Amino acid sequence: MIFEILGGLLALAITASARRCGAHDALPRIDVIRSPAIAAQVGSPPGRYPAPMLGERLANRMRHLAKWGRKQGISCFRLYERDVPEYPAIVDWYADEHAADPTREGDAVVWLFARKKDETLEQEVEHRRDAEAEILAGLDIPRERMHVKHRGRQSSGAGDREQYERVDTRANTKTVREHGLRFEVNLSDYLDVGLFLDHRPTRKSVQDRAGGKRVLNLFAYTGAFSVHARAGGAAATTTVDMSRTYLDWYERNLALNGHALDADHRLVQADCLQWLAAGPKDDADRYDTIICDPPTFSNSKRMKAGSFSIDRDHPGLIRDLARFAAPKGEIFFSTNSRSFEMSPDAVPGNFGCREISNRSVPEDFRNKRIHRCWRLAEGWEKRR
Repeated sequence: MIFEILGGLLALAITASARRCGAHDALPRIDVIRSPAIAAQVGSPPGRYPAPMLGERLANRMRHLAKWGRKQGISCFRLYERDVPEYPAIVDWYADEHAADPTREGDAVVWLFARKKDETLEQEVEHRRDAEAEILAGLDIPRERMHVKHRGRQSSGAGDREQYERVDTRANTKTVREHGLRFEVNLSDYLDVGLFLDHRPTRKSVQDRAGGKRVLNLFAYTGAFSVHARAGGAAATTTVDMSRTYLDWYERNLALNGHALDADHRLVQADCLQWLAAGPKDDADRYDTIICDPPTFSNSKRMKAGSFSIDRDHPGLIRDLARFAAPKGEIFFSTNSRSFEMSPDAVPGNFGCREISNRSVPEDFRNKRIHRCWRLAEGWEKRR
């Protein structure tokens, strides 16, 4: 009886604390009261315990998110995002496409971060080994199905080079599903795998409203937004990126979904800023829906402008975007800059602007500030 009373009181305290921290109510809570039955299974006395360790947390999340993913047609999602202070890590799960058990048959992509600034190298190595062991145990996967990546703090000189630089050559690729569509991911060769999971809701929104529309996808990466637009019945798509590697990847994503390039659905290899600055050539260069997710900073040698900062340069970028919008067109603009503030001068006078970040970050992400997203549209009051 006493454990039930203590458990109830502590559960209320944990729930209140989680809400203050912005935890998502739809996801399972961390158990901190170990009942006699559970205690017997794990070989420890019942009572109050700290938050479960990383492995237990991963197992709990997997049970919930695998069911959620099956209902949504999603096989890749964020399992863990620094939930337990002792383990500052991020874990994404990519289930095998035809897995009989998607909770066991898949790959984990892991980012590990230092716990303390004054931690010695030996302590950091020991901590990373401990974290990796917890992940393998919690997910019950072999070591070769865990892909550990290291991303340091981005300096002002790094820009988007990290995204484009190859860090391995194993070509560990697989096909995953998102809302029923198929995408190629590369788990080994780049810091990013080819599909930004945090933009999943916005991609679905673009798909749902794409019927008969002309769609422009800028800084397109591997073209996932364009694939969703094609699936939604877009009349035309233009996909622009500076990297030939990623545009080729986009073509493979199209093929996975039964599509190909043609006169109405084209790709453009170009510096997006320069391409926009040139302005639309004719009415064929005006679009009903424009997607723009630029880098926070770039100083790529291929950029004629020299450098780009989203905090500094977004007013000019958005004005250029507006020139490509068809009458009553709309723009989805997003950034992951933590310091970003939309300038009042950035929005053209004939456009309305509304932040939709609360709807654009998916529920499997604990960090609700992973990005910020706006929808800009002509005659906003007349639109949904």
